[in-house]
Amino acid sequence: MTVCLVTDRRARSLVQQCGEAVQAGVDIIQIRERDLDAGPLASLVGDVVRLTRGTPTKVVVNDRLDVAMACGADGVHLRGDSVPPAAVRSMVPPGFVVGRSVRDAAEAVAAAPHVDYLIAGTVFPTPSKSGLTAWLGVEGLARICRAVRVPVLAIGGIGVDRAPEVARAGAAGVAAIGLFSDGGRPLADVVRGVRTAWETGLTP
Repeated sequence: MTVCLVTDRRARSLVQQCGEAVQAGVDIIQIRERDLDAGPLASLVGDVVRLTRGTPTKVVVNDRLDVAMACGADGVHLRGDSVPPAAVRSMVPPGFVVGRSVRDAAEAVAAAPHVDYLIAGTVFPTPSKSGLTAWLGVEGLARICRAVRVPVLAIGGIGVDRAPEVARAGAAGVAAIGLFSDGGRPLADVVRGVRTAWETGLTP
């Protein structure tokens, strides 16, 4: 199971949260600070990259390929309306991680040959997408998972209670903001709880 923490520095101190994420065994940190200009974003990415060096945790930067490459991040995560993944793949070195957000199976099939993973959503209602009136749901997620061979991570309203049904839908893991933003509960406990719940969903 892959656990991806999507950052939101307005919710928690980002560097502190990312340090806890590394200790908790989070697989991917996606730095998603869309309002930052290149300079401040690069400074932030550089801090997180230094935190993760020598650990299994990978750092990907949301949509800013230039910042990701300049700061030595492990990869880039592309929005659905961003540069085509095939174009990005042609510009990056071997081993550079490329991910993309998708909303349906057609998008997933088009992107899959050029990416290392997909993030599918929004699966369930979530405060971070309060304006949405339609969601993928478990069935929509399952259709995307069946359509491609690359790992699919579910995003949107994913809590520990939802992990089993997401696992049964065929997802390879979860990506989340709110799940990991509660500073009152140790992040390691949250990650452990998600992984345990996930396993129950895979148990016959």
